[in-house]
Amino acid sequence: MDSNGFLTIKIFITGLCAAFSAAFGWMGWMLLAWVACMALDWITGSVAACKRGEWSSAVAREGIFHKAGMICVVVIAAISDGVLCIVMEFIPALASIHYTTVILPVVLVWYIFTELGSVAENAAAMGANVPKFLVRILAATKQAAEDSVPTDKQ
Repeated sequence: MDSNGFLTIKIFITGLCAAFSAAFGWMGWMLLAWVACMALDWITGSVAACKRGEWSSAVAREGIFHKAGMICVVVIAAISDGVLCIVMEFIPALASIHYTTVILPVVLVWYIFTELGSVAENAAAMGANVPKFLVRILAATKQAAEDSVPTDKQ
C-alpha cells in the first residue's frame, strides 16, 4: 500500500473517532473501554482455562451470565443518573444544583479496573510475570472508585 493509502486510512480512522467523540463524548469512550476490557477478560480467561486443560462450556456460560449482569448494573447506573438529573432540574428546591452524571462514571471505572485485575490474573495463569505494583495499582484504583461514593458509614 502506498503512502496515500495509509493517509486515507488515517483520515478515515480520525474521522470515525471524531464522530464517535462528538456523538458520545468522554462517557462513550469509557463505555467502549469497559466493553473492550470485558471482551479481553473473557478471551484471556478462556485461553488460561484451555492452558490448564479446564475449559468448560458451563463455566464459560457462567462467565457470560456474569457479564450480562454487569451490563444490567451499568444500565441501572445510567438510568439512576438520568433520573437524578431530572429530579435536580425540576424540583424547585434543587434547581440551583447542576447535575449531569456521577453514578455511571464511578460504576464504569470500578468495572474497568475489576476487569483489568481479572485480565492480569488470567495473564499470570497463562504464564506471564505480572508485576506486583501493577496488581496493587489496579486494586487501589478499584478501591478508590468504590470509596468515592458516600455510604451510610461516612
